[in-house]
Amino acid sequence: MEPESKDSRHGGCAGEKRKGAIVQVALDFTSIDRALPIASEAVKGGVDWIEAGTPLIKAEGVEAIRKLRKAFPGSTIVADMKTMDTGALEVEMALKAGANIVTILASADDSTVEEGVRAAKKYNGSIMVDLIGVQDIVGRARRMKEIGVDYVCLHIGIDQQMRGVSPLEHLSELAQGVDIDIAVAGGITASTAATVIDKGAKVVIVGGAITKAKEVEKAAKEIVDAVKKGVVSAGEERHVRHTEETLHEAFMKVSTSNISDAMHRQGAMHGLKALFSKTRKFAGKAFTVRTMDGDWAKPVESIEKAPPGWVIVVDVNGGQTAVWGELASWSCKIKGIPGVVIDGAVRDVQDILAMDFPVYARHFVPNAGEPRGYGDTGGIITCGGRTVKYGDWIVADESGVVVVPQEKAVEIANRAIEVMESEDRIRKEIQGGKTLSVIMELSKWEIVR
Repeated sequence: MEPESKDSRHGGCAGEKRKGAIVQVALDFTSIDRALPIASEAVKGGVDWIEAGTPLIKAEGVEAIRKLRKAFPGSTIVADMKTMDTGALEVEMALKAGANIVTILASADDSTVEEGVRAAKKYNGSIMVDLIGVQDIVGRARRMKEIGVDYVCLHIGIDQQMRGVSPLEHLSELAQGVDIDIAVAGGITASTAATVIDKGAKVVIVGGAITKAKEVEKAAKEIVDAVKKGVVSAGEERHVRHTEETLHEAFMKVSTSNISDAMHRQGAMHGLKALFSKTRKFAGKAFTVRTMDGDWAKPVESIEKAPPGWVIVVDVNGGQTAVWGELASWSCKIKGIPGVVIDGAVRDVQDILAMDFPVYARHFVPNAGEPRGYGDTGGIITCGGRTVKYGDWIVADESGVVVVPQEKAVEIANRAIEVMESEDRIRKEIQGGKTLSVIMELSKWEIVR
């Protein structure tokens, strides 16, 4: 590739920056049989480079690169080896298998990068150095240029993305600090892809926003149009990373099953039954209440104290005398409380159903207790076998109730979106004729005992 001037890389108008801009699709699958048809759709959508992602190479070996080369003989293949040692050996392996570009981690020793560069020159390939995890990105990128690498990649890993970190935060600094072609990876979508180019990148690397889309070709075209024309489609944005301000929106998009999967199958309350008619889902921060069996004073008082949009969560230690009923539910509905979760008893079932107010409880009984005033609000309680702190997130639907610790809420919301989007893609493949066991390659991954 002929080197460009610094002005052509990082200066000029937006149109000039988009001349020669490259879209790379990252195939971060564990099965080449799943990756190939998705790559084909992405190429039809206009992507320039095809990346054999690290998970794909780890799962399938360099054979995945060979199969991509065979399927796409005229395309540029990037082998995301993330080499940390034996630079010459691993670069040579990837290039001989059919790759054009091989990645090495910037955190590797200089000698590893140097050996990789030598091997790349020998086999007419290129080196991209991945800056993931590097603190001084500008200083390290300058050193990589001195060694002779072709590209540096500003990469925010998925685990960082889940916490809301974006590569756009440091892109301008990198583009202004070093004269080298820059690739950017980390949660790029159609709405941010054009900005990546405007800020000085040459290569836009996109994974889930393309590969997890129901219509891969369409999603790829949207990204390509954004990168090369600055045109952002008006359709629904996919693969968006959520922040503290958009948590309610995120949790209302996903199911409690998605959230539980994102929490490594944790977070679900147990032993509670649902009471709802039309409204079957709610989400909000927990306003916690502790009371005694039959004592409905604190639960009812909490309606006044709880902010609108919060969920009242009551610990009655499984008590079988009602501490909640129709009138309390009406008060919540008028106040803007979206739902109630009670590890105890509720009465007036028919009236609550008629008013369409969602309630989860352990018991439904006709008898209520008396308002005695024991207990407290705003503390740490136990409900459905789960610890709930004031301000934790509560999400409920037909499958049940999950608790998301407030300090992990942004991360879990984004991971749950990832789970949902992965399932959307698998569903599309099932509808195309594959079975779930084939898609997941269960026979291949099964451990023989």
